[in-house]
This record gives sequence, structure tokens and C-alpha cells, in this order.
Amino acid sequence: MALDRSDVEKIAHLARIRLNDADVPRTTEALNSILGLVDQMQAVDTTGIEPLAHPLEASQRLREDVVTERNRRDTYQAIAPAVQDGLYLVPKVID
Repeated sequence: MALDRSDVEKIAHLARIRLNDADVPRTTEALNSILGLVDQMQAVDTTGIEPLAHPLEASQRLREDVVTERNRRDTYQAIAPAVQDGLYLVPKVID
């Protein structure tokens, strides 16, 4: 599928992009190049090929799930205005 000048002008209008008359031929060529690449990729036979989430078979390195900080809840709640049973009490904001 090849685009001509009127197609590019229409696309630019729909996308709200202002193109100067000098930019239209270059933009037409660039869009035709992109569409040619899409046509090339669609022509490839992909039957029997599983889709990939990532092109490399990489696994994510995970850290050990260990506690690295001490529990400071009592320290933080000591300065809170209102606490009950280890929970912060806040004023009701919705009636």
C-alpha cells in the first residue's frame, strides 16, 4: 500500500499536524517506507512459532525475601495523635 500526497495531507489534518509544502514529499516517503516494512513483516510465515514476551531467554534475578529493617511500629505510633490496637486512628471524612 503506497500513500500519495493527498493521503499524507489527509492524515496530517486528522492528526492535527501542520505540514509545509516542502515537508510533504519527505513525509510521504517516510510513511511509505514504514508501510513497506510492515508489509515485509506481514509476509513472513509465522505458523508454528510461539509468541515471545522478550526476545532473549532471560530470567530476572531475585533477591532473598528477608527482612532488612527492624520493626519500628511502636516508635512511629508513639508520636501519632491517636492509636488503637496497633492501628492509626484518623478522623471520619465521609458522612
